[in-house]
Amino acid sequence: MNPYPRPMGKLIGELSKLPGIGPKTARRLSFYILGQSKNEVKTLSDALIEARDKINYCSRCNHLTEGDICSFCSSDERDLSIICVVESPRDVVAMEKTGEYNGLYHVLHGAISPMDGIGPDQIKIRSLMPRLEKGEVEEIIIATDPNAEGDATAMYLAKLIKPLGVKVTRIAHGIPVGGDLEYADEVTLSKALEGRREI
Repeated sequence: MNPYPRPMGKLIGELSKLPGIGPKTARRLSFYILGQSKNEVKTLSDALIEARDKINYCSRCNHLTEGDICSFCSSDERDLSIICVVESPRDVVAMEKTGEYNGLYHVLHGAISPMDGIGPDQIKIRSLMPRLEKGEVEEIIIATDPNAEGDATAMYLAKLIKPLGVKVTRIAHGIPVGGDLEYADEVTLSKALEGRREI
């Protein structure tokens, strides 16, 4: 016998489709939502619908925006000579949190993964090339994830971009700040050695 009324079961089912939300968390969220006033639930519902209706991708960099061009691409305060290439809009948020980067972005919306049938044409590489042909960009920072797919994407981009005379760099990988060498695996230590710099 199902312990939940049908609408609640449906709500739990939909919430459990969200990334990182398992059945227990979906049940907890459902009970929380049902404990709120109708007005509060309507506000949540309206926010979901508005975000889905009004948020799209920037026509230049593919980041999230409410208009045609995102706030980074339309800013007069960003360094136009550097573009940081990332896999997803979440990576843009992570880069911005550092407060260290002031250039532009290009969001690929994925990484090359032959095992998953994702090639260069399935991600947003083509829209990067016209941005480089204008001659304003001096450096591309590739900030894809430090895994096989991210590395494959970085290598592909480097081979594509270097003939244009644009400097291509990759973010360093290795030991996290506060980490102990004895707990690091061989690949992490290897990447840390490769990314070493003079002090």
